Amino acid sequence: MTPMDIHQILEHLPHRYPFLLVDRVLDVVPGERITALKNVTINEPFFPGHYPHHPVMPGVLIIEALAQTAAILSFKTLGGKPDDKSVYYFVGIDNARFKRPVSPGDQLIFEVSINANKRGIWKFAAVAKVDGQVAAEAELMCTVRAIE
Repeated sequence: MTPMDIHQILEHLPHRYPFLLVDRVLDVVPGERITALKNVTINEPFFPGHYPHHPVMPGVLIIEALAQTAAILSFKTLGGKPDDKSVYYFVGIDNARFKRPVSPGDQLIFEVSINANKRGIWKFAAVAKVDGQVAAEAELMCTVRAIE
């Protein structure tokens, strides 16, 4: 079990506010899996417009949070950190499903595991849960590429 606080997360992701969507890593086993979380608050910048009368976290941001969690797992597996010479791209989503809305006050738990890493393309199984219930799930594909 290797937890990571926000300072360690900032070392392993290039994302910053308002687009950093992972608050804490609860457990990471390099080469295998990661469990992380996001505390969803009413102060999120998207809630005033999605929706003012019934705030719901956009599904695309839940998927992005899963991809950020996958990126942390990739960097931990490779034993590296992001730098100014490369970028971590989210390159594919398969079988994405949204099972329940995510609202202010919820705590999202992200569970991501590596399915494959071939020719620099990482494939992950990813699930986001709230109170043990699946909120979203998908198969994700990511890669690291040099910036030209």
